[in-house]
Amino acid sequence: MQKRRLGRTDLSIAPLVLGGNVFGWTADEKTSFDLLDRFVGAGLNAVDTADAYSRWVPGHKGGESETIIGKWMKDRGNRDHVVVVTKVGSDMGQGHKDLSAAYIEKAVDASLKRLQTDVIDLYLSHWPDPTTPYEETLGAYEKLLAKGKIRYAGCSNLDAGQLRAALDVASLRSLPRYEVLQPEYNLYDRSSFDGPLRDLCVAEDIGVITYFSLAKGFLSGKYRSEADLGQSPRGGGAKDYLNARGTRILAALDAVSARHSAKQAEVALAWVIARPGVTAPIASATRSEQMDSLIKAASLKLTADDMAELDKASG
Repeated sequence: MQKRRLGRTDLSIAPLVLGGNVFGWTADEKTSFDLLDRFVGAGLNAVDTADAYSRWVPGHKGGESETIIGKWMKDRGNRDHVVVVTKVGSDMGQGHKDLSAAYIEKAVDASLKRLQTDVIDLYLSHWPDPTTPYEETLGAYEKLLAKGKIRYAGCSNLDAGQLRAALDVASLRSLPRYEVLQPEYNLYDRSSFDGPLRDLCVAEDIGVITYFSLAKGFLSGKYRSEADLGQSPRGGGAKDYLNARGTRILAALDAVSARHSAKQAEVALAWVIARPGVTAPIASATRSEQMDSLIKAASLKLTADDMAELDKASG
């Protein structure tokens, strides 16, 4: 599998990142192990998670996904071959988003313990924290880098103005900058990344790994009416896409997938992979056939006509 360099870092990843949000939620430990084995067996190498996964499940407290990934790496003895991405700053019981230095210092140790590793390859600020200055957060990452607890810092959910401000603080104060951005981006949800944010990432050589790359499952093509939403525990998230624009996008996906004898989800991910400024999309799977589809998407090459048809439908 051909790798892509993640921004200015020395991390090279396959053009698709496995989403660990389902581990310990809709995929139990055994299923998660099987999916991870299949993923790395195909030559893909980056796994994305967060300390808060899957805190939203009744009875869960967060850390379930990191724990499963940690057990899997320990059992397989493959830590050196996996790029681990995790995140900090979500509400883990403190009642608010938190990127303070004191909180990050505690949270990273908890993540390292769950992941059963000495270092996190890429540590992301999960959400903006308006109560904590960028200088404090980046200063905390500077200490973690010096201690060897993380290799690189990045961020998620920042807009162009926020990312520019964080980069300026890093430059002014000689602090480590955010080297990777994780934005929401897919064939339907384009506006927040396309434009100034993408231009900034390209200009600053910032790696980009996108989340909700299949629009909460809508771009898989299995949700075409409200009656379809009950097919999955996550189906309710696709409801907002059931409109004229969504139908138009699905029709274009149907046409392009037919030409390539591919599934709609594979085409939707291949579109993200081919977009300027994107290093790799994140996508998750709960069944082996879904994983096989993700693997195919990583090597699917769309033509200029394919891209134009999809762009027109999503415009």
